[in-house]
Amino acid sequence: MNAAKRNAPQILAVDDDPVCRSMLERILKKIGVICFCFDNGVQAIDFLANEQPHLDMIFLDVVMPELDGFQLFEKLRQFPKYNSTPVIFITALTDQEAIQKCFLIGGNDYIAKPIRDTELLARFKLHHDLLKHREEVGELERENQDLRKRLLTGQLEKPEKFRRILTRSTQMQAIFQYVESISKTSRPVFITGETGTGKELIAQVIHELSERKGKFVPLNVAGLDDNLFSDTLFGHVKGAFTGAVSDRSGLIEEAANGTLFLDEIGDLDMLSQVKLLRLLQEGEYYPLGSDSRKYSNARIVVATHQNIPKLVEKGKFRKDLYYRLRTHHVHIPPLRQRKCDLEILVRHFVTQAAQTLNRKPPKIPDGLIELLEKYSFPGNIRELEGIVFDAVSCARKDILDIEMFRYALAKHAEDERFFHTVEDDRSVTSHPSEPGGYPSPHSRSLLDQFVNDRFPTLKEITEQIVQEALQRTNGNQAEAAKLLGITRQALNKRLKKYREQHN
Repeated sequence: MNAAKRNAPQILAVDDDPVCRSMLERILKKIGVICFCFDNGVQAIDFLANEQPHLDMIFLDVVMPELDGFQLFEKLRQFPKYNSTPVIFITALTDQEAIQKCFLIGGNDYIAKPIRDTELLARFKLHHDLLKHREEVGELERENQDLRKRLLTGQLEKPEKFRRILTRSTQMQAIFQYVESISKTSRPVFITGETGTGKELIAQVIHELSERKGKFVPLNVAGLDDNLFSDTLFGHVKGAFTGAVSDRSGLIEEAANGTLFLDEIGDLDMLSQVKLLRLLQEGEYYPLGSDSRKYSNARIVVATHQNIPKLVEKGKFRKDLYYRLRTHHVHIPPLRQRKCDLEILVRHFVTQAAQTLNRKPPKIPDGLIELLEKYSFPGNIRELEGIVFDAVSCARKDILDIEMFRYALAKHAEDERFFHTVEDDRSVTSHPSEPGGYPSPHSRSLLDQFVNDRFPTLKEITEQIVQEALQRTNGNQAEAAKLLGITRQALNKRLKKYREQHN
């Protein structure tokens, strides 16, 4: 069964004893179960025929007028939808023959009257867990068959879903095949890869291929303490804390029947990890300030650039959560391992930047791709996008200035291992000085802008670069972040820090 069909567990209960029926409903409602209760089998059959609800379990009293529990069980066979639904008989009969018949006709269990809370809850959990296990095994088998078929044919069923991910890499094509094969399961997906490789794009593709009717809801968990994480994800009830003047649902509710994408999962607080594990294992959560559990059917997809096994070794990430998350593991290779994609990406980013700047796309100069191939792009595709956008915004001719790229690569390189000697006998630390080259009005480096007798600090240089990016983009923080090769969130954090320091 696809988990998208499930939210809170639902059961059917048929018992002519109002006290027993009421007790069963009261006990199960405490744990968030939706109960459809009837006092006779005829009503129950009519309800199933008209409504056809999803059922996780069926409880049948044995001794009832009109249709007894065994007869009602046979009537249920006319509904193929419920053939695999666990059936538990409720009986006051204590003779061995009646108990044996519960199992001989195909029942899964029985509970003796009077019903005890602990026994009912234990049986419910047992059969609910078994049902989920069967569903997961079925999903994995379908997934394996699908993957084998794709590997044999070497073709994607829906290549258009990957249209936003530009690549010629055979490695990426293999990843696409795997992503397509796991997209319709309900189990978590663990996406790894360096910063800027496109992990969120892959998550969005998984959601689109899943055909889930709900939304794709992203949340970056970096920097969230447990209270903020819980409030953002699970919501709160009125009075949960100072300022909670009304109930507020969380992102998990927004992601109902859809996909919840948790980015930077390696930064998740340890207390929050416990809550996420419960959500994954049981599909349940508690809003802040509430003791009433809620259920979620959102599919969980997470991403990280960190080495989670090392965090597990250091005690900074729960081992059980790690293994629960990595049922499906997608690793996106860095740009330096798929340099065959450089040309197609550069052409795309040039066109995109020109559209943003409302200008004609400049031509790509000879030797540019070869130059870029010598750089390792620690910031990956996001870094390349920023470099290209900067070059397009500063181009004063109908062709990009290759010197802009030489300067940018030297500026972006954190140390020598990220940058190799470029062709030509020019130094990689040189910067363009001709009109149309480096876009400073006076073609001066940032160092030249400080007084000659004092070498600037790294902090001063960094602030200057951030201000320069904002000036070039007319204060557009999203575009400035692209120029800097960082996320918009990282730029906002840096600007906030600057404001605090200067106040």
